Amino acid sequence: MEGERLKAKPTYPEAVRQMVANMIMNFEVELRSGELRPKVLALVPIFQGLRDLGKALIPAQYASAARDRILYYFRQYPGTIINGDELLVVSGIQEYARRLRELRVQFGWSILSGVTIKEMCEVEELPDQLMSMRPNEYVLLSAEEDRDATHRWNVANTIRKERGSVRDKILKYLRANVGRGVTNEELRYVAGDKTEWARRVRELRTEHGWPIATKTTGRPDLGVGVYMLQSDRQSPKHDRSIPDDFRREVLRRYGYKCESCGWSHDEWNPSDPRHLELHHITHHVNGGTNVKENLKALCTVCHDKEHREE
Repeated sequence: MEGERLKAKPTYPEAVRQMVANMIMNFEVELRSGELRPKVLALVPIFQGLRDLGKALIPAQYASAARDRILYYFRQYPGTIINGDELLVVSGIQEYARRLRELRVQFGWSILSGVTIKEMCEVEELPDQLMSMRPNEYVLLSAEEDRDATHRWNVANTIRKERGSVRDKILKYLRANVGRGVTNEELRYVAGDKTEWARRVRELRTEHGWPIATKTTGRPDLGVGVYMLQSDRQSPKHDRSIPDDFRREVLRRYGYKCESCGWSHDEWNPSDPRHLELHHITHHVNGGTNVKENLKALCTVCHDKEHREE
């Protein structure tokens, strides 16, 4: 009996297709009539049948709800740019965007949209494939679920409702997650969906000296669209105006390791939460400038030691 049920399941989409095909054939009669409303009313069950056909493409034992079907579809094609119309088909609902947001923000799936990709360009360099995405396109970057996302969402939801500027809310959220990566969607949510979130993140790093790292600004181990406040301290004022492209080049030159002790982020742990900073070889007080040749990579422990010995 079980074998018969499993054998019958793949024929379900075909049964729906035949039903829709019959309705379309019957619609020919309505086309010959002069009345508009009967044509529209005859198309309603056809639209509903097409929706059911899209839902039937993913068997219910794999995904029964719209949100589950969207996730199932993404997980079949990780790293592939998916058009919103595809999600409309497999979800079977008009408001698929709401379910998609739940997957991104509440459940932590790393699904990037063309809209947020455009905003992220202010903060980090992105692959050309992502840069070409349109607003109604999406991509799942990692097929692994973020199990801490639900807790972070509760924190984000609380901060989002508080009074204060977008920059202050983003900083508060990052400080609540020191040493843990958060996604672009979380920061956008905390910012009240304001597009300025990316600009405020950049300001916090380059103007206010908060060590916010991304894949291209000091932490190549992070995923695209992931941001991490590496420690709860600001860098000295004279180190805050180093351009991001200089920062990347210097860190790459030193292999993302401390020039003095050899520490790298591979050794990070909660009891030793240091991170890499850039240090002026000719000290700033002695006229040293922010040119690449005058910068080297040091961990925070060695950086502090250098300044104590000045």
